[in-house]
Amino acid sequence: QGRLISAPTETFINQTEYSMPDNLVVHTDDRGVCTIKLNRPDVRNAFDNDVIEDLSIQLTFASDDDFVKILVITGEGSSFSSGADINWIKSSVKRDHATNSMEALKMAQMLQKLYATPKPTIARINGPAFGGALGIIACCDIAVSSNTNCFGFTEVKLGLIPAMVSPYIVSAIGHRNAKRLFITGEQFSAHDALSLGLIHKIVDPGLLDDAIETELESLLEAAPSAQLECKRLLHKLAGVSDDISQYTAELIAQIRISKEGQEGLTAYLEKRSPDWIKHPD
Repeated sequence: QGRLISAPTETFINQTEYSMPDNLVVHTDDRGVCTIKLNRPDVRNAFDNDVIEDLSIQLTFASDDDFVKILVITGEGSSFSSGADINWIKSSVKRDHATNSMEALKMAQMLQKLYATPKPTIARINGPAFGGALGIIACCDIAVSSNTNCFGFTEVKLGLIPAMVSPYIVSAIGHRNAKRLFITGEQFSAHDALSLGLIHKIVDPGLLDDAIETELESLLEAAPSAQLECKRLLHKLAGVSDDISQYTAELIAQIRISKEGQEGLTAYLEKRSPDWIKHPD
């Protein structure tokens, strides 16, 4: 559908709250803390092309609005996000390569926009997170999670790869840790995510809002221009280049329509094992 939201900048200045149908809820408080909430709890806040477009637009609005000081990204309900919508990915085989590449590039560019936004960013991880959702977490400056959450780069079990999130994950947890988690597709706990450096703090679920407020208080005490220059410095040192988005988008566009990719997605939807798993007679 590709809805383009033309919400005015005053949406943030007036600290109003509004809901984009099926996708996002955005609210900015009187301190300039803008919370963007993924709002598809019926599919565990999975994202498709519409969600990616709307999130990208809201990141632009918030980044350009002088009233907004901090961005917080979270999920509605019991999940942070399950990553890309399985049915949306499965339908990619019906689209030509150019369309698939364009849609993948939108995701890659959204992650780059989040990573490079001049405002401090916090991932408020209210529930499990998988696949592309871990890219959102890694792109945020600060990540705070409930200690009961689980995580995973489960793409390989579907015949896919975590292409677009890879630059930010490697920056967060290192090449060797990323290699193990990418090729096994295993799930790991919040405690594991903390030790890896994917998240910075874990707390009991009932204390998550208090923990976020502590981070906000610290960020609001710092000079915005100094924060911006710190981010620019660290991004330069990290060496995550803008042109990586094109490469990762092209790669996942090819994988999604591959024989293994389509078999993995079909098997998942049919609740059976994919054909590369050999069961003993």
